[in-house]
Amino acid sequence: MSSKKLIELKVNGEPREVLVEPRTTLLQVLREDLGLTGTKQGCNAGDCGACTVLIDNHPVVSCLTLAIEAQGKEILTIEGLDQQGRLHPLQQAFIDHYAVQCGFCTPGMILSAKALLGRNSHPTEEEVREAISGNLCRCTGYVKIVEAILAVVNDRQKVSI
Repeated sequence: MSSKKLIELKVNGEPREVLVEPRTTLLQVLREDLGLTGTKQGCNAGDCGACTVLIDNHPVVSCLTLAIEAQGKEILTIEGLDQQGRLHPLQQAFIDHYAVQCGFCTPGMILSAKALLGRNSHPTEEEVREAISGNLCRCTGYVKIVEAILAVVNDRQKVSI
C-alpha cells in the first residue's frame, strides 16, 4: 500500500500538484518532479545553502524541508525571479560585479540576498555578510558577492525587489 499523498504547492506564483511520500524533501520535489534545477543539491545536511529557496519570503534550506510542510506557502526559486523575461536586479548585479564563478552557490546567495532586502532595504555590509552566512562559496572570498548585493542597495530607486 502506497503512503503517497497528493499535495498542492505554490511555486513561483503557480499552483502545482505533486504526489509525494511523506519523507520527500522540497528539494527533491523541486528538482525531480517540477524540473526546477536552479535549486542546487549540495551537502544534503543544511550546511552549504546551495538549496536555499524562499518560503513566505524567508530563506530555507530545501534539503531539510519536507515538501508537505510547504503546502499553503509561497515558494520562490531562482527560476521565479525573472521579471518579464529580464534578469532580476540581483541577478544582473552578480553578473556585473563578477560575483559568479562556478555558479553553484549563486541561486542560494541571490535568494538569501533577496530575503534580506525584502526586510531591510538599506543593510550594512555586516548585515549583508550575516544574511549570506548560511551560503558557502568555495570559489570566492565573498568580496564580489557582497559588492553585488550592496550595489543593488545603492541603486534601490530603480529596483523593485
